[in-house]
Amino acid sequence: MKKLLISLCLILYCALSGAQSFNSFPVSTQKPPLHGVHWMAITGKPLAATAGAMIFDRGGNAVDAACAMLAATCTMWDVLSWGGETQALIYNPVTKKVIAINALGVAPTGATAAFFKDKGMKYPPEYGPLAAVTPGTPGGLMTMLAEYGTMSLKEVLAPAMSMAAGYPIEAQTANSIERQKERIREWPYSAKVFLPHAGEDREAPAAGEIFVQSDLLATLTKLVETEQQALKKRKSRKEAIYAACDRFYKGDIAEEFARGAQEQGGLITREDLAQWKVKIEEPLMTTYRGVEVYKLQQWTQGPVMLQTLNILENFDLKSMGYNSTGYIHTLYQAMNLAYADRDFYYGDPAFPPEEPMKGLLSKEYARERSKLINVHQNDRGARPGDPFPFEGKTNPFAALLNGWTSSAREIFPSDDRARYERFLDGFQSGTTSIEAADEEGWVVSVTPSGGWIPACIAGNT
Repeated sequence: MKKLLISLCLILYCALSGAQSFNSFPVSTQKPPLHGVHWMAITGKPLAATAGAMIFDRGGNAVDAACAMLAATCTMWDVLSWGGETQALIYNPVTKKVIAINALGVAPTGATAAFFKDKGMKYPPEYGPLAAVTPGTPGGLMTMLAEYGTMSLKEVLAPAMSMAAGYPIEAQTANSIERQKERIREWPYSAKVFLPHAGEDREAPAAGEIFVQSDLLATLTKLVETEQQALKKRKSRKEAIYAACDRFYKGDIAEEFARGAQEQGGLITREDLAQWKVKIEEPLMTTYRGVEVYKLQQWTQGPVMLQTLNILENFDLKSMGYNSTGYIHTLYQAMNLAYADRDFYYGDPAFPPEEPMKGLLSKEYARERSKLINVHQNDRGARPGDPFPFEGKTNPFAALLNGWTSSAREIFPSDDRARYERFLDGFQSGTTSIEAADEEGWVVSVTPSGGWIPACIAGNT
């Protein structure tokens, strides 16, 4: 396979490196987050990686395994949930093309600037029902499975459903729930799930306690029932999976989701759910020393990595020595420049103005940006550049660009315990990665996110 998903390559390396050096660090588990010999299944969660291994053992392909791992990871909550969003790259060995899956949630129609201003808010809140977007992960999973998988939804959801019926919760997740229990108490459906010991000194489950999610299990059961009923009516595998998807976004599950969200002050409606769609897109691509590298479009921020690689192509990293001071410094400075461009130019691609992606990913533009790197000193005021000339255009934001100033932040003191714990919660939770590859050449790289603890559960879902 000449084409390479670089994100998969990096995760493979990190996971393998981690597996070889577990004893060097004070870790709480020795279970590997990867499995495979003739196939590979990797997640940040050992139980979820096992779900992928089970699917491979039963004859599934990499897409089937990735979907099973995604479902299992969602069920473990601390890195994302079923209410989050999903982005994926899939290499199809038959067409020899890379496919991008856009299952990003969108704001409900009622979440207007005027709405939040009337509430006295400068921005939407960080947590809670008013922060919620339409859930993208269920639709993303079912679209990937229907279009590129081989197994049924029943088979792929089986490990996650077993976990929803009860699994020994990890210490990291359990302790995160306990630290954030005051916020969780604000939302009754979340408190019912996450705080089984309400009123006790410790309200969250203890590490290793069997964590049960009955409502989630009921929701997943409804999806499987709908698929199986469609199959009995002689619908195709794909049609049956999409029937289940319709039940989530247009049926009784959507009705309960919208009701539960609105009961707690949220804005998501049945119409918002029914109108939402998964998009199958063309990914963006660059080359790094002859290797094709793919990322999803700018709504994911993924092109930052492509631009960084373009800049790094102008340096002899190998001669610096792997992880040497000069090597790390050069990587950091290249990323700094790419992130400065991201902050200035990236926006919602569904609305104008159009981002200058051709210029931002131009090799010539990267060469110009690379000249700004000081090999001896960190640039705390890295500025955005002007990519428009590199796609034959004039920059419409020239005045803003010329008046741009750095907003570099100070690092918080190491003895600030409260801020450190908030940082730790954010560092240990959030966006994760799921990777799968098989003998036929299918490769899947999924980057799901959103809906992690503290999460507002929408009704009895």
